[in-house]
Amino acid sequence: MFELAAPCEVFGGIRDNFPVPWWYEVQLCGIGDGPVRTAEGFMFDGSLGLDDLIQADTVIVPACADWQDDPPPALLEALREAYKRGVRIASICTGAFTLAAAGLLDGRKASTHWMHADELARRWPAVRVEANVLYTDEGQILTSAGAAAGLDLCLHIVQRDHGTRIANTLARRIVIPPHRDGGQAQYIEQPMTINDAAHLGPLVDWARKNLQKPLTVEELATQANMSPRTFARKFRDTTGTTPMQWLSAERVRFAQDLLENTDQSIDHIASLCGLGSAQVLRTHFTRINQVTPHEFRRTFRANATR
Repeated sequence: MFELAAPCEVFGGIRDNFPVPWWYEVQLCGIGDGPVRTAEGFMFDGSLGLDDLIQADTVIVPACADWQDDPPPALLEALREAYKRGVRIASICTGAFTLAAAGLLDGRKASTHWMHADELARRWPAVRVEANVLYTDEGQILTSAGAAAGLDLCLHIVQRDHGTRIANTLARRIVIPPHRDGGQAQYIEQPMTINDAAHLGPLVDWARKNLQKPLTVEELATQANMSPRTFARKFRDTTGTTPMQWLSAERVRFAQDLLENTDQSIDHIASLCGLGSAQVLRTHFTRINQVTPHEFRRTFRANATR
């Protein structure tokens, strides 16, 4: 039920007083006639069918309770037809099994819940399963890991369509963390305790306010009142990434906002983000976003003026 509700909330929730007009219309499509019962016993009325699915702009396949069984042939054919039309298709959690059965993941990177990643790889060897990432974006085809990672994927789609600021505004509206990179680890082995949060929470806020400075692990550790070794270990256990990788991603996110919403030069933005030069910014930005800063600005500045 959660994997079904996530896209409904992100794309179809009530947007009263949202700072911009809303662009999405959500429609629920069922395979057969009549209400559909979820694995948890909830009922929803998907009044539309597979013909409507084929005509959509974006299709999101939620998790399936019967992921070990073959999906209905009619659904697989509808997904293939939608793909041929150029429809963007995404899956959440074990919805990746449905896309794989339709042949849409062959030769592509794909994610699913880490508990089922080995099974996905075993059943469809042509799929390049990424077992420990939040989501993958292969252009027309996107996949996410389980549960909350579906929210991250939906926010990523909003960010791709309308930019970082809109995605982050929406995240604040529905009270979830801002857009997270797909390459971030799916889960953490030791969740943050209250005491850890008291140390790392203020540190993260401080670092975000000082991105222009040449921060080091040692300086971050001092700010968190820890030794560098202890800090690096706790940070990775908490976030699934290293302090420097996180810092690089935060600087790129800040650069995204400046590229999208200001006319400042690339060199000046690189300086404000603590990346020093346009070349360094380009390297980190392209690694994370798969587009250059110039390409990003051209895309999202154009979207903002439409």
